[in-house]
Amino acid sequence: MTGFKVNKTIQDINKRIKAGKAVVLTAEEMIEVVRREGKVKAAREVDVVTTGTFSPMCSSGMLFNFGQEPPVIKASRVWLNSVPAYAGLAAVDAYLGATEPAEEDPLNKVHPGRFRYGGGHVIEDLVRGKAVHLRAKAYGTDCYPRKELDKDVTLADLPDAWLLNPRNCYQNYNCAVNLTSRTIYTYMGPLKPSAHNANFATAGQISPLFNDPFFRTIGLGTRIFLGGGTGWVLGAGTQHNPKPPRNDRGIPLVPAGTLMVKGELKRMRPRFLRGVSLLGYGCSLAVGVGVPIPMLNEDMAWFAGVSDADITVPIKDYGYDCPNGLPRVLGRVTMEELKSGEITLNGKKVPTVPVTSYLMSLEIAETLKKWIQDGEFLLTEAQDRIESS
Repeated sequence: MTGFKVNKTIQDINKRIKAGKAVVLTAEEMIEVVRREGKVKAAREVDVVTTGTFSPMCSSGMLFNFGQEPPVIKASRVWLNSVPAYAGLAAVDAYLGATEPAEEDPLNKVHPGRFRYGGGHVIEDLVRGKAVHLRAKAYGTDCYPRKELDKDVTLADLPDAWLLNPRNCYQNYNCAVNLTSRTIYTYMGPLKPSAHNANFATAGQISPLFNDPFFRTIGLGTRIFLGGGTGWVLGAGTQHNPKPPRNDRGIPLVPAGTLMVKGELKRMRPRFLRGVSLLGYGCSLAVGVGVPIPMLNEDMAWFAGVSDADITVPIKDYGYDCPNGLPRVLGRVTMEELKSGEITLNGKKVPTVPVTSYLMSLEIAETLKKWIQDGEFLLTEAQDRIESS
C-alpha cells in the first residue's frame, strides 16, 4: 500500500498516450488546475506535465568521431573553426567544450575583447548544416602514420556526434548584482556598479527540476526533449547538491540539483541550440531542455503546481563576494518579483534582467506536450534514482 489516493504507473500513462487519451498540460497550465481542483483531483485528471528551460548552459559540449581516411591518424590535437577540442580519447574521437574560445576569433577581430566565438557557436553552425574547418595533428605511429589532417566537414560527414552535457538544468540559482564601483562582466551578463541591475537565470515555475524537486521521476534513462530532439538523462550532473535547505513545498533555497544529459546532435534543431557570446566574458551554448513529469500520485501533482510566488532566489554580490568565495546572501526574492521587472534591494528599486528566455522555455514545454499528445513521445522509467534529500 502506498497511502496515495491516486496511484498510476508510467506503463498506465504510456497506454493512455498510445490510445490518444492522455491528458497533457504544460507546467504553466497545471498551476491553475491544482489551485482550482486540489492535488488529488488534479492527479486523477492529468497524466503528464511538461516543463522547459532555455538558457546558457556552460557545462555542455559535443562528443564526436570524425572518421578515418587513408592514411589513418591517431589525433593528439584537434580544432574545429580554430576552436580547440580535447583529443585525448581514441584515434578520431574528440570532445568540443561549449565555452572553449577560438584561437583565431572572427568576432574578436570585429569587437576586440568584447565578444568571443567558441565551441557553442561551432555546435550551432554544425546543426544549421554549415561546413566547419577541421584540423588535426598527430605524432604518428606505425599503425597510425598520418600526422596532419586539414578539411571542411559538415554534421552529416561526422560518423558520430552527440551533445553530451555534464551539467544542465540547475535547480534554482542566484540573482546576481554588483556592489563595486565599476561594471563587471560575468557569466550572468554585464552587471552595472552599485547594484543598478539584477540578473537571474531560471525559467521558474516551468523549469524541470522545480516540478520534481525530489527527483522522484527523473533519473538515469529518463527520456527528455534536448536541443529540439530526443535526449536522455544520464544521472546527476556535476556540482549536484542533493541536500539543500528547502521551503515547505520542497523547493531548494540555493543552487541545488543538476542533470547530466546526452542526445544525438544530428536530430536536433538550431532553434533550440544557440551559440552565445557574453559581453566581455566569453562564449557558451544556450540549450533547450524539456522534461515530462508523470502525474503518478497527488504528491507529484502538488509539486507540479508550483508557481513563481513559491520560488525564492538568493541575491548575491558578484563584484566582491563571489570572486572571493564569500557565502554572504544579501536577501531573497521570489521569481514572481524578478519577473515583474524590478526588485527592492536595500530600499532601492533595481531593474531585473533574465538570462533565461521564458518564452522559449514555454515553447519547449508546448512542443513536448504536442509530441506526447500525438503519440510521438513515450515516457520512460528511471533505471537509477538521483540522490536527493
